[in-house]
Amino acid sequence: MARASFPDLDEDALREHLADAEIPALVMTVAHLTGDVSLLGELPRSPGWLFAPQGGLTPEQQESLRERAFLALRGLRGREVRPPGDDLLRAITTWAMGSDTAELLPLLAEGFALPGEDPRAPRWNFTELSPPEGFRVVVIGAGFSGLLAARRLAEAGVPFVVYEKNTDLGGTWFENTYPGCRTDVASHLYDYSFAPRADWPDHFSTRDDVLDYLRAFAEESGVVEHIRFGVEVGTMRWDDRDSLWHLGTSGPDGERAVTCNAVISAVGQLNRPSTPDIPGRDAFAGAAFHSAAWDHSVDLAGRRVAVVGTGASAYQFIPEIAGVAAEVVVFQRTPPWLRPTPHYHDPVPAGAHWLHRHLPHYSRWHRFWLFAPGLRGILEGWVVDPDHPPTERAVSALNEDLRASLAAAMEAQLADAPELRGAVIPRYPVGAKRVLRDNGRWIATLKRDDVRLVTEPIERITPTGVVAGGAAVDVDVLIFATGFRASHFLAPMVVTGRAGADLHATWNGEPRAYLGIAVPDFPNLFCLYGPNTNLVGQGGSIVYFSECATSYVLDAIRLLLDSGKSALQVRRDVHDRYNEWIDSGNRNRAWGWSKVGGWYNQGGRSAVNWPYSAQEYWQRTRVVDPEDYEML
Repeated sequence: MARASFPDLDEDALREHLADAEIPALVMTVAHLTGDVSLLGELPRSPGWLFAPQGGLTPEQQESLRERAFLALRGLRGREVRPPGDDLLRAITTWAMGSDTAELLPLLAEGFALPGEDPRAPRWNFTELSPPEGFRVVVIGAGFSGLLAARRLAEAGVPFVVYEKNTDLGGTWFENTYPGCRTDVASHLYDYSFAPRADWPDHFSTRDDVLDYLRAFAEESGVVEHIRFGVEVGTMRWDDRDSLWHLGTSGPDGERAVTCNAVISAVGQLNRPSTPDIPGRDAFAGAAFHSAAWDHSVDLAGRRVAVVGTGASAYQFIPEIAGVAAEVVVFQRTPPWLRPTPHYHDPVPAGAHWLHRHLPHYSRWHRFWLFAPGLRGILEGWVVDPDHPPTERAVSALNEDLRASLAAAMEAQLADAPELRGAVIPRYPVGAKRVLRDNGRWIATLKRDDVRLVTEPIERITPTGVVAGGAAVDVDVLIFATGFRASHFLAPMVVTGRAGADLHATWNGEPRAYLGIAVPDFPNLFCLYGPNTNLVGQGGSIVYFSECATSYVLDAIRLLLDSGKSALQVRRDVHDRYNEWIDSGNRNRAWGWSKVGGWYNQGGRSAVNWPYSAQEYWQRTRVVDPEDYEML
C-alpha cells in the first residue's frame, strides 16, 4: 500500500518542495489524498488552463494554493493512501476537464494502479494453453514498441526473439543524434505507464535521457537478453502449407533463414529518412547528409551551412548550430505553427523531483494533467466544420481561435523583425501540419545576423551550393532536414502473404491495417505504430498507443493459442469497413481538408494519422473480438 512519506521532513522543507510543484497536479493530489475536493474550487481556471504551465495561474494564486496544500499534507504523515475510488476519481477529473468523465473512468483508473501493479500485463500464460511444439514469435525492432512487445511476451511466457538492425536498442532515439534532439512530448508522458521514470531531468527530455530510460527498462525487465543486435530482416514469406513465416535475415553471422509462427513488426514510422528528389542533389561537392544520419565528423565551425527544411528536427538543431557556423541559410517550404511552451528547455526543479518520488500519486495526477487535453480539448480544434465554412485559413471557429492565439504569440516575437512576419506566420489551418513547441528560440534564431531564411522554391543543387528563386547560394555543408518516409511501412522489407500476395503491391502506396495492426491475407502478422496510429495531439504519446496495440496483439496470440488453430487473419470486410471509417475521419480533420501537404497527408490520403480520440483507440484495443478474425 502506498503511504505518505514525510517521516523526517520538517515543515520548512515541505514548503520548499511544494514551491516547485505543478499546481493543478498538486491540488488534484491533495483532493485525492484527503478525500476533500473543496480545494479544487479555489483554483481559478482560464480557458485553456490545461495547456499552460501552472495552469496559467498568477504567482499570487499559486502561492495561495500551495499554502492550502501544505496545510492539508502535513497532517497525512503515515496515513495509508489508496487509489481513488470511482466517485472520487470522477469528481476530480470531471472538475479538471469541465465535463462529466463517467465514460472515461475505466481508462483513467488504469493510471492509478499501486506501485508494482500493471493493469495491462497479460493475465494468461503460454504453458496453460497447450501451445504447438516449437511455437515462437519474432519481434522486428527494439525501439519503444519492440521493447514493450518483448516485455509482454516474456510476461506471458511466449518464446520469442527480437531482431534489431542497429548495434543498440532505442530505434529512432538511437539513430537520431543531431544537436538539440529531444522530445516534444512532456517527459512524464514519454515512458511506459507501468514503468514511469520519476527523475526525468528535463520537462522535455533529450535524446540521451530517453535512450537511457529505454536501456534501463530493457535491462531491468530482462528483455535485452532476447535481442539480436545487428540483424536486419530483409524478407518475410508466409508458408500456406506449414502456417509459418520464413524470414530472410542478414547480420554478424551472414545471411540466415529463420522460421516462426508469428511476427510483430515494431519498425515504426520514423525510421527511413526522406531526401527530396531535387535536380543536382548528388552533384554537391561539399559535405552533405540527412539530419537523421548526422555526420559528426563534419566540423561546422566557421563553415557556411545550408539547411533544407523547417520541420521538427530542423527546429531543434538550427538554433544549436547557429553561432557555431559562420552562416546558416535555411531553405523553407512551409513554416510551422508554434505552440507556446516557455519551459521547453528547462530542467525539472529539485522540489518536483522530490514530489514525484515521495508524494503518493503526485506523479499519477501530474500525468493525468498532461494527458487530459488530448482526451478532450485538442482534437476538437482540428475538426472541420462545414458550416464555418472551412478555408485554407481555418477549418472551424475553434480552429480560428487557435490560429489567433498562436499567431498572437508569434507576432509578439516579431515586433523588432516585421520583415520576417510574412515568412514565419503560416497561412494554412492549425493542425494541418505538425505543431511545434516554442519557447522563443526559433524566431530568435531566425533574427540572428548570421542566419538567413530563404522561402523561394529550390530549383537545383550545384557543386557549390543551392539555387533558389534564381539566386545561387554558395555553401560548404548541406544538411537535409526533410523528415522521414513515414507512410512507407515495413520498407524496405519484401513481405509475401497468403497465395503469394505482396504486401507493398497490395497497399499500392496507401498502407492500411485494421487498428493499425492486422492486414488481410497476412496471417499472424501484427504491426505496432502501423498505419493510421500517429497521434496528432489527441493525448498521451505514441508510447500510450503502443501500450494499447501491444495489449491487443498479446490477446490475439492468446486467442490463436487457445483456438488450437495455426493462424488467424483479420476478415477483409472488417478491415475495409474500419478503414472507410478512418478515411472519413481524416478527411474531416485539418490535415485531411487542407491542401498544404506534408507527411500528415501524402497523395490526398493520410496513411499515418489517427483522426479520433485516444479513448476510442483504447476502447477498440482492449480485447480481440473473435468475430473480426478468420481462424486458419
